[in-house]
Amino acid sequence: MWRIHSAFDLPQERFGHFELTDQRAGETLDRIPAVAGEIRLADRAYLQPERMAHLVDADADFVIRAGWKSARWLDAEGNLVDLTAELRNASARGLIDRPIWIKRKSGAPPLAVRLVAAKKPAQAAAAARRKARRTAQKGGHQLSRQTLDAADWVILVTSLRPEDFTTADILALYRLRWRIELGFKRLKSLIGLKGPPGTDERSARPHILAHLLIILLLEPLVDELEDSPRLADAA
Repeated sequence: MWRIHSAFDLPQERFGHFELTDQRAGETLDRIPAVAGEIRLADRAYLQPERMAHLVDADADFVIRAGWKSARWLDAEGNLVDLTAELRNASARGLIDRPIWIKRKSGAPPLAVRLVAAKKPAQAAAAARRKARRTAQKGGHQLSRQTLDAADWVILVTSLRPEDFTTADILALYRLRWRIELGFKRLKSLIGLKGPPGTDERSARPHILAHLLIILLLEPLVDELEDSPRLADAA
C-alpha cells in the first residue's frame, strides 16, 4: 500500500512519501494515520470497507484494486450487484465509471464508492486468463466463468469524485503504484538491497539509507532505459 500527497499534479515525479511497516504489526489500509488530502494507492488485499471508511472520515482518499468477489457490491437501493454481469455488459465499450456501494460487516450503512474498470488489451487479457487457469489447476478447484470474465479487466474502487478526477485520471493514478513497485524491484536487483547485513539497528539503518540514496541518484538514469509498465498489462 502506498500513499501520495498531491493535488493530483501529474507528472509522476510529484510523490509525497511511502512508509514501510515494522515487524510488530501487519500492514493495513489505515495503519498509518491519514492526512487530509492524501490519496492512498493499494492492491486488492486492502479492499477493507471499515478501514476505507476511516480514510474518508479523515478527508483522505483511496484508489484500490478490486477483484470481482472482493466485496458484496450493492446499488443505491441496497440490492446486490452482479459485478461480472456489469463487466460483460460493458465489454464493447471497454470502460466502466459508476457509483457503487460496498456492504459493511459492522452493520453500518454501505460505503459509497466509485467503480472504475478498464478492459485489458487482448494479449494482456489472455495472459491473465492463463494465470487464472494455472491457479485453479494448482489449487484443485473448478475455474468459474466469472473469474475468466473478470480476468479481462482492471477493476478499481475509489473515493475520488468524478467532477475532480476523470476516469483517465483514476487509471493514471493507479499506474503510479506500478512505478513504485518498479523502484523496489530496482532496489533488490540493481542495487542489491535484499535485506540488511544484520539485525542490529545501528548497522541495518545506515545500510538501508545508503541504498535508498543510491537509487535516488540512479533514478534519472534508469528512467532513460526503462518505462513503467502499462496499466492494462498489470495482471
